[in-house]
This record gives sequence, C-alpha cells and structure tokens, in this order.
Amino acid sequence: LSAMGEPSMDPTIAADSPAQQDSLFSMTDVFLISLITGLFTYWFFFRKKKEEVPELPKMQTVAAPVRDSSFIEKMKKTGRNIVVFYGSQTGTAEEFANRLAKDAHRYGLRGMAADPEEYDLSDLSRLSEIDKSLAVFCMATYGEGDPTDNAQDFYDWLQEADADLSGLRFAVFGLGNKTYEHFNAMGKYVDKRLEELGAQRIFELGLGDDDGNLEEDFITWREQFWPAVCEHFGVEATGEESSIRQYELVVHTDVNMNKVYTGEMGRLKSYENQKPPFDAKNPFLAQVTENRKLNEGGERHLMHLELDISNSKIRYESGDHVAVYPANDSSLVNQIGEILGTDLDTVMSLNNLDEESNKKHPFPCPTSYRTALTYYLDITNPPRTNVLYELAQYASDSGEQERLRKMASSAAEGKALYLSWVVEARRNILAILQDMPSLRPPIDHLCELLPRLQARYYSIASSSKVHPNSIHICAVTVEYETKTGRLNKGVATSWLRSKVPGQQGSSSLVPMYVRKSQFRLPFKPSTPVIMIGPGTGIAPFMGFIQERAWLKQQGKEVGETVLYYGCRHEREDYLYREELARFQKEGVLTQLNVAFSRDQAEKVYVQHLLKKNKENVWKLVNEGMAHIYVCGDARNMARDVQNTFYEIVSEFGNMSQPQAVDYVKKLMTKGRYSLDVWS
Repeated sequence: LSAMGEPSMDPTIAADSPAQQDSLFSMTDVFLISLITGLFTYWFFFRKKKEEVPELPKMQTVAAPVRDSSFIEKMKKTGRNIVVFYGSQTGTAEEFANRLAKDAHRYGLRGMAADPEEYDLSDLSRLSEIDKSLAVFCMATYGEGDPTDNAQDFYDWLQEADADLSGLRFAVFGLGNKTYEHFNAMGKYVDKRLEELGAQRIFELGLGDDDGNLEEDFITWREQFWPAVCEHFGVEATGEESSIRQYELVVHTDVNMNKVYTGEMGRLKSYENQKPPFDAKNPFLAQVTENRKLNEGGERHLMHLELDISNSKIRYESGDHVAVYPANDSSLVNQIGEILGTDLDTVMSLNNLDEESNKKHPFPCPTSYRTALTYYLDITNPPRTNVLYELAQYASDSGEQERLRKMASSAAEGKALYLSWVVEARRNILAILQDMPSLRPPIDHLCELLPRLQARYYSIASSSKVHPNSIHICAVTVEYETKTGRLNKGVATSWLRSKVPGQQGSSSLVPMYVRKSQFRLPFKPSTPVIMIGPGTGIAPFMGFIQERAWLKQQGKEVGETVLYYGCRHEREDYLYREELARFQKEGVLTQLNVAFSRDQAEKVYVQHLLKKNKENVWKLVNEGMAHIYVCGDARNMARDVQNTFYEIVSEFGNMSQPQAVDYVKKLMTKGRYSLDVWS
C-alpha cells in the first residue's frame, strides 16, 4: 500500500533525503513492474476473450427460437391495427384467422394473421399504443381439452401471467367438437383468462362445432362480429367484399431443378439428405416393412403397417401418435390439370404481396403445380365458402356465378344451399369444376385458395420396449359413395394401402414424425388396467399389452390387464385375433372380452359387456385403483362407455347420478380415466 500511496506525496518533501530517494526509486520500480505485469495479464485474458466472442452469436442463433422481436413493432411498421392470432393443429384456425385479417380492409382497418409461436405474447399489454387496435384469437382445442402445439407457449404464459391487460381489446372464436368431453376448452379458457387480466371483450365468444357445421358457425359469428367492431371504433364498411390476391404468380422458365421443391415440408432436399431431429417441419422417410390385410372378409379393408425407424433417433412411448404426410391420388390431380388446361409440370412460385409477412409462400416454393396439388394442397375435402366466393368471378355463366355467390353469402337460403350442394354431397374442388362447366379459374389462384394438405394422426399399435426400431399402424381404408354417385376415397388410408414393402423409391416410403400423447400406462406395472377399444381403437392397446408382456418377462409384478374389444363379425373383422389369444394364453391378458355387434339379431357392443361384468369392473376400479383407457369413436362409443361407468359407479358406490358423474370426472383429473378418441 505504501508503494501505491507514495507517488502522490509532495515532490519537494520527497527530495529532501538521498536515502529516502533511493528507497522511493526501488518502490517505484516495484510499482511499475506490478503495473506492467498486471496490464499484460489483463491484456492476455482480454485478448483471449475477444477471440472467443465471434463464437457466441453463432451458438445463440442456433439455440434461440425463430421469433420476431415484437408483433407490436411489426404492426406499427406496416400500419396494421388488428392482429389475429391462431392456435391451429389442422390448419382450419389459421385459415379462419387469414379470412378475418383479410376482412379488415372493408372497414378501413388493416389486419395481420399471426402464429403465437413466433411472437412474445407478453407484448399484448402494449397493443393499446396503436390506435383502433384489436386482438382476435382463433383457438382450436386439440385432444382432450389441450392447446394446439403452436399455442402451447401462449397457454403456459396465460396461466402464469400477472400482466395488466387493461388497455387490450379482444375477441375469441373457438374451434371444437361437441363429441369431445372438453368442448372448446381452449377458446373458453383464452376468453375467460384475458378478461381476468383486465382486457376488454368487444364481442362475445364464438364456439364453432366441427361435429355440426363449423363453417356455418364461423360465418354466423363473423357477420355479427364486424358490426360490433364498427360500433366500438366508430367506423363503417367501405364497400362490398372484394377479391384481393394475397400472392403473385412467378413462372420460372429457366430454373435449376435442384432448387425446386418436390414434396418436402420444410428444408429443400430434406428427403434426400435426412438429418434429425425429425418433426412436423422435418419428417423422417420411413420404409414400410409390412403391409397386411387384417380382416378375413367384409367390404372394408383393415390393415396393419410397420414403419422402419432404424437410425432415425426417433423415440416413442406406447400411447403416442404417429403423424404421416400423405399424397393425393394422381388421377384427381391429372383431372384438375386437364379441366383447367394447364401444364402441371410448370415450375412456379406464389410470392406474398405483403413483403413484411412471415409467410412468404402458401406452400414451399418454387415448385410445380403437380407437386403442389399432390403434396401440399387439400383437393378432396369440400371447399369452404370463402373459396367459392373468390372463384365465382371466373364462372362465365351468370347462373353458375350467382349460385357460387349465393352459397358464399350469409343469407339463410345460401347457407342451406352450401350445406346440401357442397357439404352433404361431399363435393370436392374437382366435383365442383366438373358440375360447373363455365367455372375455369386460373390454376395459380386456385392453388392460393385451397387449404394445406394436413398430416394424419394414428395411435401407435406397438411398444418401443419390444419394437424400438419399428412403429406399427392399424387403420381402416375410408371409401364411400356420395349423393352424386361419385366414389370418394380417404387420402391417407388409400395412400397407405398402396405402399408396397421392400420396393425401391417412394412406393414404400412414408414421411412421418411422432407426436407425444398423454395416453400412458400407469407408472407402476402392478396397477390394473381396463382397456376399451372396439375396431381400430384396439391400436394403442396392442402396444400396451406388448409392454405389459415385456415387463412380465423382466420379472416385474404386472397387475390385471383387461381388454374390452368389439367388431362386427367374429369371422370377418376380429383384428389381431391370434396375437390376443397368445397373450391370453401366456397370462399377460387376464381378461379378453369381445363383442361381435352383428353376429346375432340384437346388437352387442363393448358397453354391454362392461354392464355384464359390472361387479368385477367396480372391484378393479374401487379396490384395485385400476386405470381406465378408452380408444375409438368419440361420437357414440366413448359417450356410451362413459355413461355405463356412471351407472356402475352409481350402483356399486351407492351414489346419486351427479355424484357418480363427479366420481368419474375426478378419475379423469387424476389421470385414471384416459381417452384417445376421434369423430
């Protein structure tokens, strides 16, 4: 410390004595050497750090999610005042959000559709910085009351948030299905939670029901929503709905074919150069190693497929879902090309006219019309009313044009016509073009309007403990005659049926990924399980039974494993008969109860067998703490099974009907009554 302090002394005093001077120099030397050493050390380490700095941004860009800094800044920059967020699993909510954003211009407002996954939703508290601002939420409910994948972060934020949203004006339209227990749970939650956080609802919650007519529910809500917006902001409609193109066509005459998409979902050439991890935007091309018919008779085709996932690093658990990306039937694609007089192999891009939009193209571009219609666009479902409205301008016959406009209108007569002529007749875009000879839209506008072809989900019919490198699918081919006499085929099941094991090329390949599920075996193998799955609802239970057999082989104590299965005829469509008989013989399957619904005069279903064994069922549930699993049809079977459990609980638990309902609901909350159902 003395060496540090001394240079600050008065120089006249410091020079008085030679001895003192000598001493001072030696101290100064020490000080200077220390200083130089210190500076050198600091410089050395500082220099090392400088060298490492360029590495950091690289690491951050890899790890950080792709997110715009703020949707508020984007809205300010592009002059938008309405943002429509969508929670979408199959693309419908996204489609509705785009329609609402497009509507805004009719009222002198400007809208943008936004994926909540791409933005920081805590910025909602700042939306009031924008004049006449409004946030709309089109929220689909997935599975058993869950948020969609892209809305999971938003849902988590809403649950934890204590933000003050008092300046926010909002409206919510929910997309659900009444056959499910938790109808529109996500839409209801978002609507309620935003209000709790202080936001102002400017129009009532809309509840769309896909079991009824989702399109009509949306139109009805929308035609009342906009007048409420006008009244709130004091604005008026600027005119009739008009057709405004969102994308512009660019035809590529001289293009490097290595830069053209041929069906990939995300990265160009991802099917040629596969890199994990595999997900919705980067599916794995799995080889089909087995494709066999399961039923011995009848008109239907029930099939068992095995997908090879070796070297993919894909992990799955029993109860998970496998998603597959199908392709449309080439004959349908060719017929659309012929009707519209188009060279389907033309390479083109559809580029968003809004340069600020995150969505640069409606599907991967550049690509050919053939690829777009085969892999990217839904050409088999009846088109929604907005598609008919936009197409009407291309009908040269005034009668056909008027008919299309009427079906797209909100008038009762128009809605009834759309329901009968399009929905109930199951007319897809090809059927509409065939039945309206004067309707010949440009193929690029048609491609802009059609919704994206979605992945199809199947309950995995295997256990990863037994089949770590293989995923099994159990499915029934969908095929039916429409009211117009046309034969409609399910896109995915017809495409899966055509897969030939072991063949080279695409004829044996399936783009797929795994979606995690809450449908899980109990943590303790000793816990009894009651599985109810008629028809292809048996799929996840094949995985469950395989896993229980494996656990038993490992020397674990495995609880009672009870299956209630049902099919039409014992000799026709009894799926996995031999495998189930073997599991029962080995003692893994402790009870095998099978209902053959049509082998006798009076129909017998799984719920009848549950009633027959009601005492045993109650004992397993009440004393054995059994877990109950239901898989299959949501509309009838799952509801009937649940009502049967209410009856059993009421009878043996000495409870009233409301108490029994409450008991079963509590089982669901505790994860002891699980559903994997579809409608």
